[in-house]
Amino acid sequence: MTMRTAARGPDFGDRRYELAFPGATDLTYPYLAELVTGRLLNNVGDPFQHGHGHNHTKDAEVQVVRWLGDLFDAGPDVWGYVTSGATEGTLHAVDEAATAHPDVTVYASAAAHYSIAKAARLVRAPLVRVATDEHDRMNLDDLRARLLADAGRAAMIVATVGTTEREAVDDVAGIAGLCDDLRITRRRIHVDAALAGVPRALLSDGARPGFGFDAGATSLVVSGHKFLSTLTPCAVILYPRRPSVQDREQIPYIGSADTTISGSRSGHTPLLLAASLLGQGRDGHRRRAQRSRDLAAYAHGALRRIGWPTRRLPDTFTITLAQPDLLPRPWVLGGDERTGRIICMPGVDRAWIDELVADLDARLHGRIHIPVPRHDGHGARPERAAT
Repeated sequence: MTMRTAARGPDFGDRRYELAFPGATDLTYPYLAELVTGRLLNNVGDPFQHGHGHNHTKDAEVQVVRWLGDLFDAGPDVWGYVTSGATEGTLHAVDEAATAHPDVTVYASAAAHYSIAKAARLVRAPLVRVATDEHDRMNLDDLRARLLADAGRAAMIVATVGTTEREAVDDVAGIAGLCDDLRITRRRIHVDAALAGVPRALLSDGARPGFGFDAGATSLVVSGHKFLSTLTPCAVILYPRRPSVQDREQIPYIGSADTTISGSRSGHTPLLLAASLLGQGRDGHRRRAQRSRDLAAYAHGALRRIGWPTRRLPDTFTITLAQPDLLPRPWVLGGDERTGRIICMPGVDRAWIDELVADLDARLHGRIHIPVPRHDGHGARPERAAT
């Protein structure tokens, strides 16, 4: 006889323990469930060309590109598309630079995202790592020295708005000014703003750092699942105008130009992005960002009050802290053996922060009893108290 068990969904674990990686979860879209789960939607080819098919959401995709283009001062000729993630967006920008300038060198800070090395490798461009300052920002003096060492070559500089460890913001206007000083005209300045781009752009004028197209960027990518709560990985790559090196030849099979990295692309993610951006508007997202900053300030203060080593840069969601060990619950704090992090994304509950701080406080004062595996010669694993 065949035994049957009740169908169960996958166990994704307790969301509260996942504090180390950015992913907003406060916005949901039940009204899109039928479209997202019941329709094939394929945005194959250029988003500004419908192509042969009708099962696409390219109109929504173009809305998203223009909404974000306006936020980052791209101008009326903005071009871009919805990607599978920020890595694909950065790869598109690096490939555009290498196509325009085959002798290009890619420059990125030591704190930049790990995928930049992959993008440089895929286009066979040398990668130069630039030192960072005490705040994790690209050091412009070191960048100057690196650019002078490669004088005569085209430069593709990848600036970061929201580094992975401390959420630092590189000085994009300073990078552009440095290139002007060195008379580097064959250049690209790509901004990886996956995490912090939208919330930083929504700060008041006096607090907003200059990193958009008005500051000298030539391309920019923002993530959808990190701050915008699309709940599935995606991103948007933006240019102030369609890249001149793009092959605009129509592909007969799809009825569109092949201007994107991937061929078939999700038609569902533009719907989620449009629902987030248009549904919340600038004011709604500004409020979401401020709540996250307030929670990060609260978490930072709570850690300091118990004496746990911690740091936080201004206006960030991210707190770095001394990496704990032997906690009674499976907190995911990422980092390495010395430093962990908490990222207070929209959807993180203050109660979770309180639980973590309580566990750290108990650990700090030796009040936690944790099983520690230890063989006694007979296969037994006795327990001892953590000290």
